[in-house]
Amino acid sequence: MKRQKGVLKWGLILITIVILIWFSRSYLNFRVEEIRDWILSFGILAPIVYMVIYTIRPLLFFPASVLSIAGGLAFGSMFGTIYTVIGATGGAVLSFIVARKLGKSIANKDWQGKGRKLQEQLEKNGFFYVLFFRFVPLFNFDLISYSAGLSKIRFTSFFFGTLIGIIPGTFAYNFLGSSLVSGDPKVIALAVGVFILLSVIPILIRNRVEEKRVIR
Repeated sequence: MKRQKGVLKWGLILITIVILIWFSRSYLNFRVEEIRDWILSFGILAPIVYMVIYTIRPLLFFPASVLSIAGGLAFGSMFGTIYTVIGATGGAVLSFIVARKLGKSIANKDWQGKGRKLQEQLEKNGFFYVLFFRFVPLFNFDLISYSAGLSKIRFTSFFFGTLIGIIPGTFAYNFLGSSLVSGDPKVIALAVGVFILLSVIPILIRNRVEEKRVIR
């Protein structure tokens, strides 16, 4: 019974990924291409504009995945990944600073549930927890940044944990975005494969961690 549930769950995950890919090739692709064209309209300043937009993204509540794919379309997988990592790290730092400036008294009164548990874990072993949470999507990206800002974690631990931890996922989105430019079915298939692989591995790790928690 447990095995059947596992097969069903992975089947649903794969179906969801396929639907998302199809969606990105139709409606989402149109939106992403518009964003890419707008970014590239700044010419030589395009990379700077892109990184600035990504940095303030948490304040705009704009979906990071769409912006990452647009980065891959605009700059290719390599430079798109570099610019996105810089921008995403900048956005995380901005959220961290905003949370820290707002004051811990607010958090102590209102921060409950997952936020409270996450905050406690961040205070115990800062760098490794941030690195883990960035690689394995247990919590929302911005929630981690705000929680870290409200905790006692050192800024350097948060910064480097974020910088290193977001690289695999960022590359996956940018590679997927850059593959749409080529239009080559083989390149797109490879990009989809890489995207699925880098999406499934964190889920496997997360499930393993949750199983250990249940056993304990």
